[in-house]
Amino acid sequence: MSRAQSPLAGAAPVPSVDSATTWIVLFSFLAVSLAGVLLRPALPVDETRYLAVAWEMHLSGDWLVPTKNFAVYSDKPPLLFWAINLVWSLTGVSDTAARMVGPGFAAIALWLTGRLARALWPEDAGIGVRATLALVALPLFAVMGGLTMFDAALTVSVLAGLLGLVGAGHGDRRGPWVFGAALAFGVLVKGPVVLLHLLPAAASLTIWHPARPGWRQTLASLGLGLTTGLVLVLLWLVPAAIHGGPEYRRAILWTQSAGRVADSFAHARPWWFFAVRLPLIALPWVAVPRLWSAARHTAWSEGGLRLCLIWGVGALIAFSLISGKQLHYLFPELPVIALVVARLAGKAPVSLRPVALPFALVAVGAFLVGCGLIPADPKIAGLRPPSALIAIASTFAVVVWAATGAPGLERLRAKRASARVNKMRRFLSAMKHGNALAGGAMLSLVLTLCADLVYSATDLGERYDSAPIAKAIIGHEPQGIAWVGDAYSAEFNFAGRLTRPVALPGTAELPAWIAAHPGGAIVGPESRVAPGWAPELRIPFLNKAYAIWIVPDRPKAETAP
Repeated sequence: MSRAQSPLAGAAPVPSVDSATTWIVLFSFLAVSLAGVLLRPALPVDETRYLAVAWEMHLSGDWLVPTKNFAVYSDKPPLLFWAINLVWSLTGVSDTAARMVGPGFAAIALWLTGRLARALWPEDAGIGVRATLALVALPLFAVMGGLTMFDAALTVSVLAGLLGLVGAGHGDRRGPWVFGAALAFGVLVKGPVVLLHLLPAAASLTIWHPARPGWRQTLASLGLGLTTGLVLVLLWLVPAAIHGGPEYRRAILWTQSAGRVADSFAHARPWWFFAVRLPLIALPWVAVPRLWSAARHTAWSEGGLRLCLIWGVGALIAFSLISGKQLHYLFPELPVIALVVARLAGKAPVSLRPVALPFALVAVGAFLVGCGLIPADPKIAGLRPPSALIAIASTFAVVVWAATGAPGLERLRAKRASARVNKMRRFLSAMKHGNALAGGAMLSLVLTLCADLVYSATDLGERYDSAPIAKAIIGHEPQGIAWVGDAYSAEFNFAGRLTRPVALPGTAELPAWIAAHPGGAIVGPESRVAPGWAPELRIPFLNKAYAIWIVPDRPKAETAP
């Protein structure tokens, strides 16, 4: 079928979206992220671990080699911890300020996605705003973008690198330098893995770029960018490798990069792990039939869509071949989905009505978990009264109804409806027929807010909050704190503002530690720790029953009458 015969031909034009919408989206995303920070605790083990590393960097003043539980931490480069400490230099040490660093990077990624869309399709008015809306409408972005993780910052580096490549293809001399700086930024965020996100697009510049630069220009831009990135990275890597010692050098130069590719020591999963999760990653847009129809009648040979295919498929293949896999490893590829959706949605109106059901099902699932009807662990005490969750579910239901065009509202007769009702009906109709992207963004942000409210309105927040245990043990830090019976990822170091390492004795070493630390505190699962006397406190944590034992000032035999 030719383009002239396409069912999209003659479709009603898609109303343009005001550029101010971008700033409204950024503000809304940051507002929902701030609400999440205030409503839920820092989630173990990732968020608590990264906050602990940043806290210890603040204590030591050593910005070269990060530490976790006051031992060298080589799992991640230091840029996220630098950013948190820069924020603390302005605000003072603050949980809220530190946890807004991740959402801040995600907001920058939203803005850069719009800029990249405009750079790829300068003739398409409004595509930048549409791309921003399409990205925040992905629940995976809205939820994970609000966490203290590395992926949003890595996404910023990928988008900045692609913008540099677009400029380089047009002959802008700054393009390769921007690409190289973005590479260095990505390496300092998460290591050489940034190359898997950027190299396919960089190496194929002559294939996808609208200006079709020759291979000589492509290779020159790639070489200059790689050289620039390497030089910038070496400014940190060389002194850090010298300062950190041989074990740290081996870890950052091999174990945490090539070692993960060949034989993952964590998160090892089959090659098809990402492929079967693509529908989940692409919700809600994968469930919109109109987008599939537009995709069938779109010229995928155009440069912007070619880049999306090379970028997205290249990363999917690369990360599928790597041993270690986590869902958020493809977070930097979420803008691929947003760019494609923005381009397709510019050709014909898109309705969100088909995705109302899956969103509603998610809301119902969250409601049932919050009410305790689907308990995470029946051995732990039940949850609070569900009155707050009823309000959450009701609010979400209204939003779903509104964003899908308010079914049934059109049945009201205009002559019987008030002017206010008619105005609302016109607004909802415009959302339904003209700007489903805005409706999707609203749905995604409300879903994220609902998830955070579930944490706040139920005991789920308490089960994953490290603060109660940290508060109970902080007074015993001078005498010593020991974590026994489970892996420790510095969950309490920041919450308790600890200034000394938590001891990690094994079961065999515990009696000697007890003898050497009268007045100290022992923390661990009650079922796995048996120091010989009853615990002082029992506190649910990580959905387990944890206990705290206080070591007597003198051995039991000496305190007996």
